[in-house]
Amino acid sequence: VGPYVLVTPNGTRRKQLQQSKLSFAKKELDDLEQWKKEHRPGPITLVPQRLGGNKSEAQVRQNQQTILLQSKYQKKHKREEYVKAKKAAEEAEILKKKAIQREKAERLEVKKRQEEMQRREMLLEDQKYKTNELLNRLDVGLPKSDSCQIANPGPKSTAWKRSHAYKQALREDENRRLEEMKQEQQRKAELMEFKQKQEEETRTRALKNEQRRVNNAFLDRLQNKTQPNNIYHAGYSG
Repeated sequence: VGPYVLVTPNGTRRKQLQQSKLSFAKKELDDLEQWKKEHRPGPITLVPQRLGGNKSEAQVRQNQQTILLQSKYQKKHKREEYVKAKKAAEEAEILKKKAIQREKAERLEVKKRQEEMQRREMLLEDQKYKTNELLNRLDVGLPKSDSCQIANPGPKSTAWKRSHAYKQALREDENRRLEEMKQEQQRKAELMEFKQKQEEETRTRALKNEQRRVNNAFLDRLQNKTQPNNIYHAGYSG
């Protein structure tokens, strides 16, 4: 540690500084009090006037009762409208879910019918193939139609004709059944499409009616708010 110098504090100087600060603060407080006194607001003078309304106490009480009843009816009406709107929304959601489930069931039914149709066609094709194979085995060893008719028109020619007629009848019967099945499938598809269109129109009409009902209820509430006396005063008088 290097050399240092110890300076003894001057007590008199410190006391003078403290006294000067106190006197300055006291002077500021005095100035503030003087300013408040000088800027104190004066007395308020009001022009005398008559207070109160131009209605009697009975009329005021009746108006208060009417306003109270109107408020009560408005709250009740709002609560009923809220319940109706909530119920309508729930019913619309339920109808929407039912429609979705119905469409899924209809698509599943159409898919099942198509699979059944394909299975029947495959079965008919297999049956046709086996029938043709059987008839081809029966035709083995039989002479041609020209030789049967010219050379030896006997029992074999008659058997070949019967076989040929039988094959032709089977083909016609199979073609007829296939055509009937195709027509039936087409009718079912057209009927399903017509039914889906009707359901879609019914659902759209129901949604429009519900939306119109909600809009009318909202407009009625607005009218009730703008003209409460015309709606509730008659009920109160009754």
